[in-house]
Amino acid sequence: MSMRRALLAITGLAASTTAMVVLKSGPGASQVAQELPAAGQPVAPAPDGPAPTDGGAGPEASPSGAASPRPRRSATRAPATRPTAGATSGARLPSAPRTSSAPARPTTRTVTGPVVENEYGNVQVRITLSGSRIVDAVALELPEETAQSDQRSQQVDDRYSGTSGLVVQQQGADLDTVSGATATSTSYRQSLQAAIDRAN
Repeated sequence: MSMRRALLAITGLAASTTAMVVLKSGPGASQVAQELPAAGQPVAPAPDGPAPTDGGAGPEASPSGAASPRPRRSATRAPATRPTAGATSGARLPSAPRTSSAPARPTTRTVTGPVVENEYGNVQVRITLSGSRIVDAVALELPEETAQSDQRSQQVDDRYSGTSGLVVQQQGADLDTVSGATATSTSYRQSLQAAIDRAN
């Protein structure tokens, strides 16, 4: 009887020694040894239901004990919408205003000078302008009472008036006096100068 107890004691001692060696040599042996319940203490059964988490911050424990990572949400981008060809082909762009390259035509106008009296009769001159340029001069009135005065008036009119007369050539009233028709020449130049002043 005593031999049997001694044999059992030796066998139990050897088994406990082997278990301690395995636990110390294996990885995480200290942690397993700490987590093993002490001899003689009852093991509390695991509570039903999922284990409580720390506010949902950590990963959820899988039934096997390993932490299962949360599935990542794939960010889906909405496809960029491209304008169709027909969206812009039908729209018409505003056309630039057309500018005429032709120069503006100068306006033609006529200006009449006042009636100027002298001892032989009345003198009045009308000028035609294109823009600011004199293009024609016409004597509306000249002394014609006598044959001599009519002759003088004709000489003045031939020298001063017309599209090629001295008025158009000089573009003013600074004209030479017609010999033998001083009074008529002076009256002509006075009416002419007044017409030019009115035109300006």
